[in-house]
Amino acid sequence: MILVLGGTSDSINICNKLNDMNLEYMVSVTTEYGRDIAKKATDNVFLGKLTIEDMVSLIEEKNITQIIDATHPYATVVSSNAIECSKISNVDYVRFERESLIKQIDYENKYVVENIEEACKIASEKGNNIFIGTGSKNLDKYIELLKGKNLIARVLPTSEVLTSCEELGLNADNIIAMKGPFSEEMNIATYKQYNIDLLITKESGVAGGFLEKVNACKALNIPVVIISRKQIDYPRVINKIEDIEKVI
Repeated sequence: MILVLGGTSDSINICNKLNDMNLEYMVSVTTEYGRDIAKKATDNVFLGKLTIEDMVSLIEEKNITQIIDATHPYATVVSSNAIECSKISNVDYVRFERESLIKQIDYENKYVVENIEEACKIASEKGNNIFIGTGSKNLDKYIELLKGKNLIARVLPTSEVLTSCEELGLNADNIIAMKGPFSEEMNIATYKQYNIDLLITKESGVAGGFLEKVNACKALNIPVVIISRKQIDYPRVINKIEDIEKVI
């Protein structure tokens, strides 16, 4: 059986490919939302955060022979744990990685940084109405590091996420609860509506609507701060869904 580490739109595309190939697999996700989207492809879904020990036990229990890691590009802890588990359990590991799009950006008013702290330092100097385009994770850090700034966070419209935003002190004026990805036109309209003067985003790739966010900034001459991906030495990487056939 194949273990797909999911929770992303990419992982659903991979599951659909595995369905077409009539292969047996299960999907591991960490959120109820991830479980809901995984259920569109299969009923064999495990919900919960897995430690290295948990994953090794799951591999043994389910007779897993291969791990396909299709987690979010910034879920580096999960990926590192999965690589370690593959070594412990002697199973094959394959990483599906969205291709980097930073080189495709033709916009001078951009700042590429390595972490949230660097992003917030630039944002503090150059922005006042700051759009957080990185989702709900780590909102507490942005709030702490960008005190005195007006933050607008676009997050998934789930009760769990909205509750976490409210617990951090964000209210309806600070929250846009919508599911992406969004078009360039939609982003332009949103930035105008909220008088955004700086965007913080991650290098999320095509599936995350990354270029559409950046191009909207370019259209309005708004500075964009991009948090780059942490580099991991993956044993094996593919960038296209159709390449699944080559690694099974």
